[in-house]
Amino acid sequence: MRLTSDFVVSALVRRVQGEGAYATVARHGDDTAGAIFVLVDGLDGQVALYGPAPPQMDDAPLPADAALTGNRLFAPIPLEPEPTRAAAEDALQRQMRFDPDVWVVDIEDRKMRAFVPTVDA
Repeated sequence: MRLTSDFVVSALVRRVQGEGAYATVARHGDDTAGAIFVLVDGLDGQVALYGPAPPQMDDAPLPADAALTGNRLFAPIPLEPEPTRAAAEDALQRQMRFDPDVWVVDIEDRKMRAFVPTVDA
């Protein structure tokens, strides 16, 4: 059984806040199956954006923390021309034009932690 997007986002926000960082839901997507994007702002000009990872093509083991997101994996999204908040917001706007049901969780963390299981795309 797959966890709903609403449940995963709620758990993510609680986890972030429990670790001493700040998180807010910047965009509320489809409660059941909306794709989740995570924007991490280091508050010093550093920004990273993570989105759903492509399906695993092999039987590689899942990261240890994958159960926290219902085995949803995330991959870094390259930000062009450079990793700025404006570039991240542009990437999110393009995604929202393609899929209006996405969630966006905005995390402010000086340690630049994503708080989601990540894989290289």
